[in-house]
Amino acid sequence: FKLTFDDYIRRVMPNTRVKKGRKKLKENLKLLTEVSRKYGVQPQFLVAFWGVETDFGRVTGGFRVIQALATLAHDGRRSKFFRRELFHALRILEEGHIKPGAMMGSWAGAMGQPQFMPSSFTGYAVDHDGDGRKDIWTTKPDVFASAANYLSRYGWRGDERWGRAVKLPSGFDINLQGLKVNITIREWAALGVTMRDGAPLPDSDLKASLILPTKKGGPAYLGYNNYRVILKWNRSHYYAIAVGRLADRIAGN
Repeated sequence: FKLTFDDYIRRVMPNTRVKKGRKKLKENLKLLTEVSRKYGVQPQFLVAFWGVETDFGRVTGGFRVIQALATLAHDGRRSKFFRRELFHALRILEEGHIKPGAMMGSWAGAMGQPQFMPSSFTGYAVDHDGDGRKDIWTTKPDVFASAANYLSRYGWRGDERWGRAVKLPSGFDINLQGLKVNITIREWAALGVTMRDGAPLPDSDLKASLILPTKKGGPAYLGYNNYRVILKWNRSHYYAIAVGRLADRIAGN
């Protein structure tokens, strides 16, 4: 059973989440702005990731991470991957960032409010509040800064959007879809691509790829550099579009 794109979007960004996201953006604006200045990731995106991953920190997983990873490390299919994650998890405990009993996460070992795998934690987690611990479970400054650091290190651009919904002309060659084709917005416009309402695309040298989440006949998006960075966080196109759209709506666009 695979969710359709529309079902996925409805599930991941219902209006209640958009509303809650706007409220969270307001409540945490001072901290988010500070983190945004340091790492160059716009506040609405940090709130969108937070919302999609754990409903703004509400649902962070009820599994003991060490036990979950130890079980998966014995499971043939990806045992090497999970053994490595277990090693990172033990290192996190050794460094004293979290007490063993509080190290909870998903069944696959994704931890805390941003749902970092242990290797992502050791690579990107940040002690933003300076208390000596990188706490992505309960400390919002560390949660936001760690997510922002991750995105920043993968090449996030703080002065650009993630992408946008577009409209294709009839008879458009859909072989141009996918990340392999990365051309300027101006070139997409020359191929007849417009804004979703039919208005012309901005005259820009920004590079973009055409994303058709349901293949032919469904919605169409141009994904910019930041879209590719979202895919470094989660390789699903559904996920990347949902984060981008949620960020836009939280920001009131």
